[in-house]
Amino acid sequence: MAHGNRPIADTAPVELYWIPLGAGARSVRINGIVYEAISAFVQRRPRVAIYHSALTIRVPDGTYSVEMTPVPDQRGHERGVVAEGPVGTRRAGRLRIFRYEVRCWRDGVIPDLQFAVGEPIRVTDDVAVAHRVREVLPSVPTLTWGRDEMRTGEMWTCNSIISWALHRAGVGTDAIALPAHGRAPGWDAGMHVAKG
Repeated sequence: MAHGNRPIADTAPVELYWIPLGAGARSVRINGIVYEAISAFVQRRPRVAIYHSALTIRVPDGTYSVEMTPVPDQRGHERGVVAEGPVGTRRAGRLRIFRYEVRCWRDGVIPDLQFAVGEPIRVTDDVAVAHRVREVLPSVPTLTWGRDEMRTGEMWTCNSIISWALHRAGVGTDAIALPAHGRAPGWDAGMHVAKG
């Protein structure tokens, strides 16, 4: 059976999900609402919804879940952790509660995936590109979450990780649409750093 002009075995969907900030976690949602209210006031614009991104990569050897999360424990190898970085300040990042992890988890789960808006965005079907996304993830810059250490004009976030990996793997990230009336802080920062 074929998919376009290629056999199904030669395709490897990489799909992007937009998940509302704080879906399933009340404190994160409230903090996000406060952050967006302040940002909108300072920038003199209407408030919008804030989203974070995650990926799934289906390749012949399994389906991989890709996202940035807090570090819950020291068993990162069980969750496919490929990188870790500090939250807030590098000094605070010595403590686990002030660290994030980047997962590329075979047959893993993205807990808030059920809250994703709309259909997933298929960013590629190319098996070589799908493998490249996985291959570049361990070398993602582990910049401080919430800071703009690279002077891109916005803070480094989970969205930065995803856009960086896609851009480095050869996926055209400029054409990826955000949800209507929403924004994804850090998305442009990841592309900017990937291009540098």
